[in-house]
Amino acid sequence: MLRPETSRARKQRREASYPEVLLWQRLRGKHSGLHFRNKHAIGPYVVDFYYAPKRLVIEVDGQIHATAAALSNDRERDSFLTHNRYGVVQIMAADILKDADAAAASIVALAASPLHQPAAGPPPRSGEDQE
Repeated sequence: MLRPETSRARKQRREASYPEVLLWQRLRGKHSGLHFRNKHAIGPYVVDFYYAPKRLVIEVDGQIHATAAALSNDRERDSFLTHNRYGVVQIMAADILKDADAAAASIVALAASPLHQPAAGPPPRSGEDQE
């Protein structure tokens, strides 16, 4: 038997909004070179897109997210995700409709960037930093 979140994720994949479809077409594995998940269940929530190596969640926010109830639900979801060490990025549906390629490119660039900047070289050997 499937978890309710998994069933809801499958249903949401079939009923995705047009901006979500446009973005997904550009984030899919062979197009971006990275493996994003579409409508992925995390805890009690289903997120729009997920990049596991960075624990990065991408949420597409359209007009429906402008209502008071939706804003409250979004804050609750984001709080849960950040408390559980997920990064959350919101992107406006209007931005995707305006330029889906640029929206996807910015997400891929964020996902592909290293978690930390490497130092200028290896750390000093024991005693070398004393000289």
